[in-house]
Amino acid sequence: MQVVLASASPRRKELLHLLFDNFSIITPDCEEKAEFLCPDRFVQELSRQKADHVFEKIKAQSALKEDYLIIGCDTIVYNEGKVLGKPRSPQHAYEMISSLSGKSHQVYSGVTLLHCSKENEILKQVQFHSCTVVSVATLSASEIDDYIATKEPYDKAGGYAIQGLFAKHISGIEGDYFNVVGLPVHALYGALVNNFPSAL
Repeated sequence: MQVVLASASPRRKELLHLLFDNFSIITPDCEEKAEFLCPDRFVQELSRQKADHVFEKIKAQSALKEDYLIIGCDTIVYNEGKVLGKPRSPQHAYEMISSLSGKSHQVYSGVTLLHCSKENEILKQVQFHSCTVVSVATLSASEIDDYIATKEPYDKAGGYAIQGLFAKHISGIEGDYFNVVGLPVHALYGALVNNFPSAL
C-alpha cells in the first residue's frame, strides 16, 4: 500500500518519516472551510477536506497503480474559546502571543485516513483527533517583540513554533509534543496498527 501525505508542511514530512521510510507528498490546494462547533470536530473536518482533495487529484490523474493510504492532517491552536490562525502582521502576532503569555492553551490536530483502491474507490475512512495542553511562561513586552523580530511566528498557527525559538518560553506540556509540532505521531501509529497494519 502506497502512503500519501496530503500536506505541504515540512514539519509533517519530517515527523511522518518516524513511521515510514518512503511515502509520497501531494499538496491539497483547496481552501478549507468548516463551521466551528467544537475544536475537535472542526479540526477533523479540515483534515477530511485535505484528504478528500488529494483523493480527487489522484483520481483525476489516475496517478497510482496500487492501493494507497492518504493521510490528511490539520492543526489548530485553541485559546479561551478562540481558534488562533497564522498572524497577519506584527501587531496581530503581538496580540496573539500576548494572549498566550502566562496561560495554558490547547493544540488540536485532526487526522483523516483514507484507504483507497487502485481503481480510486474509497474503501475505508478513519478519523481521530489529538489534544495537547501547552503552558506558556509570562513574557515581557520586549521578549514578545524580540520573538516577532525573528519572523518565526508568521507561518505558524498561534504565532509560535514549539520546536523553534519559542521553546524557551514553553513552561510545560500535557500530552503529545509532536502533536504541537503538527502531527500526533503516537495516535497516528495506533490508528495505523488497528486499521491499516499492512501500511506499516
